[in-house]
Amino acid sequence: MAQNEENNGHLPKNQKKLNPNVAMVLSILLAGLGQVYNKRYMKGISFIILEIAFILATFDFLWLGLWGITTLGTIPGVDHSIYLLVYGIVSLLLIALAAVFYVFNVIDAKKQAQKINDGWVVPGIKQSLQNLYDKAFPYIMTAPGLVLLIFTVVFPLLFAIALAFTNYDLYNSPPRNLVEWIGFGNFMDLATVPIWQNTFASVFVWTIVWTIVATSFQIVVGLILAVLVNDKRVKFKKTIRTILILPWAVPAFVSILIFAAMFNDEFGAINRDIIIPLIGGDGLPWLTDPFYTKIVLIMIQTWLGYPFVFALFSGVLQSISSEWYEAAEVDGATRWQKFRNITLPHVLFATAPLLIIQYTTNFNNFNIIYLFNEGGPAVQGQNAGGTDILISWVYKLTFETNDYSMAAAISLIIGLMVSIFAIFQFRRTKSFKEEGNI
Repeated sequence: MAQNEENNGHLPKNQKKLNPNVAMVLSILLAGLGQVYNKRYMKGISFIILEIAFILATFDFLWLGLWGITTLGTIPGVDHSIYLLVYGIVSLLLIALAAVFYVFNVIDAKKQAQKINDGWVVPGIKQSLQNLYDKAFPYIMTAPGLVLLIFTVVFPLLFAIALAFTNYDLYNSPPRNLVEWIGFGNFMDLATVPIWQNTFASVFVWTIVWTIVATSFQIVVGLILAVLVNDKRVKFKKTIRTILILPWAVPAFVSILIFAAMFNDEFGAINRDIIIPLIGGDGLPWLTDPFYTKIVLIMIQTWLGYPFVFALFSGVLQSISSEWYEAAEVDGATRWQKFRNITLPHVLFATAPLLIIQYTTNFNNFNIIYLFNEGGPAVQGQNAGGTDILISWVYKLTFETNDYSMAAAISLIIGLMVSIFAIFQFRRTKSFKEEGNI
């Protein structure tokens, strides 16, 4: 009879109805009490043990971490502000993980009380273990990776963000001195203090110009070469493609160092063997004049970047049906019209996400800027070189002038800019819409 009642979705006559609100309140008071109230003894005792163990194991550390991240220390020479900041961030992450567990515990207790009232039968220990294995196995297997992700990605990100709101630099370095919270002071300095304002404006403008011009050049060159090689009249296509992709086969840092030697003002082959014989004089100041250095950097990046774009576009061009071009010819379309209405839309549709990545990558392209001329030459009235972009400027602030907080503030600005640009472009591109919307 009891079995029939259970199958019909009703409680057995001898089983009292549970109050979901009571189960929820008990779980708020102590994780697991609500489950015990629901007669989920194994789960409830497990939750109780986990909460008590967490409190006993981490209480002192959490207390120190919360005090440390609030004050960053009070006694110079004794308290290490950066260690305290690290302890504080780790404490906040642990509290966040504990809060997620606690919310799950409360919701679970209330929902199970409601299910029991609706006729759900509490399973035995063996069945509970089987259910745990069936439902929780994916989460158990991914948990180590999630924890690793939190402490290798989220933690460094939070640490960098926190540094941006401190005065951590060469003159405020622990343990001799304490680091202090200064709010938006670093950002205000970038906007108001002349040397920071001028440097940031100059570096920011060049970073935008560098990103747009260098990336656009490598895309245009790659597209032109891909279209030319894909033409039916061109023979030995495989050989030509192999030759054009060769710059991609050489490690970028090797190519950059070779170009740096070739464009050296004094002994470089460009000046010695080409410029001086043609126009005389001492050649062009490739490494000592920011204007010429910027031109060379854009040329080098075009050389390094076009092979990837060329290979990408070549694959897409071969997938376009020749029947479309034949139909366009019947309609009297010119070569330009076929390119504009058939070739270009399909190429951009298939490669838009990767092209966006090219822009975001060049925005933070540290290697070529630093390896070619270390961001130089120097510019009077600025604390960055004439060809420094934001990321190379951050490197110098961190490892040369030890201005860690300002470097963190600029890094935060870089991260926000790249994220906003990428999200905006990804949402606009047709590659993330249905193919019929080309």
